[in-house]
Amino acid sequence: MRYYPINLDIRNRNCLVIGGGGVGTRKALALLACGARVTVVSPVVTQRLADLAGSHVLVLAQLSYREEDLETMFLVIGATDAEELNRRVHRDAEKRGILCNIADRPEICNFILPSVVRRGDLTIGISTSGRSPALAKKLRKELELTYGEEYSLLLHLMGTIRRKLLKEAHAPEAHKPLFEQLVDSDLPAMIREDRRADIDRLLHEVLGQGFTYDALIKESDPSAT
Repeated sequence: MRYYPINLDIRNRNCLVIGGGGVGTRKALALLACGARVTVVSPVVTQRLADLAGSHVLVLAQLSYREEDLETMFLVIGATDAEELNRRVHRDAEKRGILCNIADRPEICNFILPSVVRRGDLTIGISTSGRSPALAKKLRKELELTYGEEYSLLLHLMGTIRRKLLKEAHAPEAHKPLFEQLVDSDLPAMIREDRRADIDRLLHEVLGQGFTYDALIKESDPSAT
């Protein structure tokens, strides 16, 4: 099976999780983190889900699953330990043309979830096409060591530089060599080690006057100091 890799915008989309145990809780939290409107259907749920429902962060229905639960849903995740129920969710979703993932059952999914490394706006997904979750986990741990939290700040920095340069009159293609110089430099290490003088020196050499680390970070996040 070859999967078509995609980054899906689920902000304000109705997403359903069937199952309220540990797996269902993790799936619901991941959906919430991406801005989805989440409903969880399960007779029994974790305290974390109950607390989220009590705070009106998600909708909780402590009932058994019915096909009608899929109405208005954009995406559904089956996260129960009942094989027949999971397959029923899959069949119902297929009939309705809804995106469906069944945890640990790639053969009854129309999409699978990669193992993910997140550093702010940087998202690195690792997929083995469902063949070896253990290998995906190993690779994720290796990438977590390679790409630390400094990459979140790096992306803030690069995004702000890009916006500032795009305001200039010349063609965006002219910016490509500048960005290449920055990403090929030791900028991530400088950020990790908080070497602000070195960062400012590099920004001046590549971009000229008007670009400093503190000012760019402040512009990308007014709450930053």
